[in-house]
Amino acid sequence: MSNKIDSNTTKFTDKELIITRIFNAPRKLVWKAWTDPEHVMRWWGPKNFTSPFCKLDLRPGGKYLFCMKSAEGQEYWTTGIYKEIVPIELLVYTDSFADEKGNVVPASHYGMPGDNWPIEFTVKLKFEDLGKKTKMTLTHVGFPAGDMKGMAGTGWNESFDKLADSLK
Repeated sequence: MSNKIDSNTTKFTDKELIITRIFNAPRKLVWKAWTDPEHVMRWWGPKNFTSPFCKLDLRPGGKYLFCMKSAEGQEYWTTGIYKEIVPIELLVYTDSFADEKGNVVPASHYGMPGDNWPIEFTVKLKFEDLGKKTKMTLTHVGFPAGDMKGMAGTGWNESFDKLADSLK
């Protein structure tokens, strides 16, 4: 591992998007940003998006439902199920597009090419101490070939910029 702890990286494999971010905040606070609905709504979604709704049932088998809203007023909902939770260390959950009631919908519901887009992804978040900072690694698994993985990477990174600001 490099001695440089302020670097952020985004990597792509065949089916994965892997983003590592360093936050200038303790791990407990970064964890809370993912597990407290009020905090999630401060940063969820790319720039120029807001998050008007977040419901979490933070336990293995529990569900979540998030909404992000564009500047034009278009709402995008996501849902999933928590698979593994190790407090302040690890979150693993499924990730699917949804309607406002939490029903899973295909990507085509939001105008994306639904033919090759999976109905469910897996997201793994790992949180590590780096002194007074936190290293967070997101692994988003299940992407089809094409531009959507790059657009998802941009969206996550813009969200993480907002997350960093919310931790100040």
